[in-house]
Amino acid sequence: MNPHAARSVSPLELIKSIAVNRSLIFSLIERDIFGRYRGATLGLLWSFFNPLLMLIVYTFVFSVVFKARWSGGTDSKTEFAMILFSGLMVFNIFSECIGRAPLLVVNNVNYVKKIIFPLEVLPLVALGTALFHFIISVSVWMAFYLIFFGIPPLSMLYLPIILLPLILLIMGFSWILASLSVYLRDIVHVVGVITTVIMFLSPVFYPVSTLPEKYQAIVRLNPLADILEQARGAMIWGRGIDWLNWTLQMCVAAAIAWAGFAWFQKMRKGFADVI
Repeated sequence: MNPHAARSVSPLELIKSIAVNRSLIFSLIERDIFGRYRGATLGLLWSFFNPLLMLIVYTFVFSVVFKARWSGGTDSKTEFAMILFSGLMVFNIFSECIGRAPLLVVNNVNYVKKIIFPLEVLPLVALGTALFHFIISVSVWMAFYLIFFGIPPLSMLYLPIILLPLILLIMGFSWILASLSVYLRDIVHVVGVITTVIMFLSPVFYPVSTLPEKYQAIVRLNPLADILEQARGAMIWGRGIDWLNWTLQMCVAAAIAWAGFAWFQKMRKGFADVI
């Protein structure tokens, strides 16, 4: 196949690529996960210890040092930790994928130059690794919830549906960043700053309802805001899905995902010449 040939930007082309390369995708995800902990004494156990340590540190800083309390919650430090961590887990899927996106093509030169490789699946590999860590974090969260509060609400079963718009958003932005960074290497540094800014502009450490009304509308322009609040509502307070809002999120996220894929397909023909 000619690497400079035009490639289809149809969503059906992406679905076909995922179906055809599904074994490769799972193999790369497995290699990525185990490769991250290769050589470490505790190995894969670090995937459990990292969210546990993060939960303890954030609990201490925000509930003990800053004496923060969640609006609508109790004065329980444990409850605050569970509420805070539920938002962090979801945001970390976004931050891990977006943080890695600029290097997905740049760090895999052999895939670009030496063999015919479906480069479009690389963001899926990063997403798969992030979702693995998310599942581990949820397991830690559920263990603490069972110990201190009992059985989590059944609405937690909505979580995969709630996260679908987030997954589409991540894929769209990852394709854009992965292709742009081939031509503009400074992207990786810019993304780190922007991700930190987005974290503090998202309702990770606070509910949107506590902000002045004029700022609430601004924060809700952030596509992560409603996703974070819906996920937290399902995990903590047993709330269902706002289907109208979710449908709107899905439409916007699907449009961004398709635009990102189309951009990647258009830009990839020049990868081999630049890298």
